Amino acid sequence: MKKLFVAWALLLAVQICCAQQITTFILIRHAEKATEGGSDPELKPEGVTRAEALAALLDKTRIDAIYSTDFKRTKSTVAPLAAAKGLTVNIYSSMKAAELEKLVAVHPGGTVVISGHSNTIPDMANALAGSKEFKQFADADYGNILIISVVAVGKDAKVVWLRY
Repeated sequence: MKKLFVAWALLLAVQICCAQQITTFILIRHAEKATEGGSDPELKPEGVTRAEALAALLDKTRIDAIYSTDFKRTKSTVAPLAAAKGLTVNIYSSMKAAELEKLVAVHPGGTVVISGHSNTIPDMANALAGSKEFKQFADADYGNILIISVVAVGKDAKVVWLRY
């Protein structure tokens, strides 16, 4: 009986020790941008409202890190969320599979928000999910939220696609 209990305890310890952690990515395209401002415009008033709505939407969600490209529109989209969570917005220039793998390693079991663009967010979603399902968003489409949970980039991803 004692040997059976020890074997069971060892098996349980191995399962707990080796349990894989699920990292969740919340991918969002920047909110509505102004037409003036050259290649780095500010958000329109509707975009500011959408950024505030994002912060309200994720109010009860634990967020471990926020990443954005170094453009006013992407940073401004996540600024209210970062302020509400007391987090700094981390700047990235590229978010290919290798960079996403690093984020999984840095934030195992965490929740990471990434603010990007109509062409980069679908590319990130495809890398995370290991698919080609996600196509570039239309230029006037600002309301997508892709929530992707992974243990490893490109494998067994769970995807929830929402609009806000």
